[in-house]
Amino acid sequence: MATSQLMKSSWKSPKLLVLTVLTLAVAACVVAASLRAVRNRMHGTGGGESAKLQLRSLVTRGSQLRDAGRYKEAGPPLREALALAEHSFGPNSFETANVLNELGMLGKYDGHFDEAEADYRRALDITEKTTGLEHPLAATIFHNLGGLEHARGRFAAGEPFARRSVEIRERLVGPDHLDTAADVAALAALLDGQGKYGEAEALYRRALSIFEQAYGPEHYEVAVNLNNLAALCHATGREGEAEGLYLRALASKEKLLGAGHPDVGVTLNNLAVVYKSQRRFDEAAQLYRRALAIFEAALDPSHPKITTCRENYQRLLREIERVTPREKS
Repeated sequence: MATSQLMKSSWKSPKLLVLTVLTLAVAACVVAASLRAVRNRMHGTGGGESAKLQLRSLVTRGSQLRDAGRYKEAGPPLREALALAEHSFGPNSFETANVLNELGMLGKYDGHFDEAEADYRRALDITEKTTGLEHPLAATIFHNLGGLEHARGRFAAGEPFARRSVEIRERLVGPDHLDTAADVAALAALLDGQGKYGEAEALYRRALSIFEQAYGPEHYEVAVNLNNLAALCHATGREGEAEGLYLRALASKEKLLGAGHPDVGVTLNNLAVVYKSQRRFDEAAQLYRRALAIFEAALDPSHPKITTCRENYQRLLREIERVTPREKS
């Protein structure tokens, strides 16, 4: 739900990057609902089996590229899917809403926040008119609107969206479902950003427990929540615990996503912040350089992740210049 993005601490301190979660389970649920809607309305909309299969192929391709961090490549198949959905099933169809949600996710990840918001809000309007808001897609869009505000650093504005997603999802599938856990984790990140650490930590740990029971210790949702819980631990003065959690998250992300994925860069940046606070300057500098190289290869130059990581690295270099050689070690 999903990711990048939380700027914590004061302006004088290095900034952490925290990802909200958008799980594959949520996306799979939405796609399944979309396909059922296609079958139920096929004869009335002009859509057919060929259009249904082509739409599914385009959305799958675009979402796979997006999840792999290949954002520039993900846009064309998703935009083609939107055109196909609008033509074959109608501009106000459930299928169109589903593709708009996928495009909104891409816009959030690649830093085009205004476009993402427009896509999400249009998708939510269509969903309300076609299925009502007590529906998995509505819960997912509320989740994603909260995640978008999180990416913008507008944590209080995102909290109501995240709470709405949790409320809907718990009514639909119960409090211990994986989709609910994703919504809970997203809410935790928004509370974390507002300094509401007690409630945020409880929600992070609730989500982690559900994910680890379902997936085991090495899974993307587990890694993202380890990263976010580590950021909270660091913010509350538990540097040793934060380091351990970041190292777990980093190892899982590198194994699952590859060493060059932007999500790996997020955890590298955050671990560097911990090392800087421990005055382990050489290790911190190495991690910042790795993170910057990843971000610069995958993201537009103006992306907030690049800006934040570069500012962190430059701040570290200035501090290194102020200390004596003995203090650097």
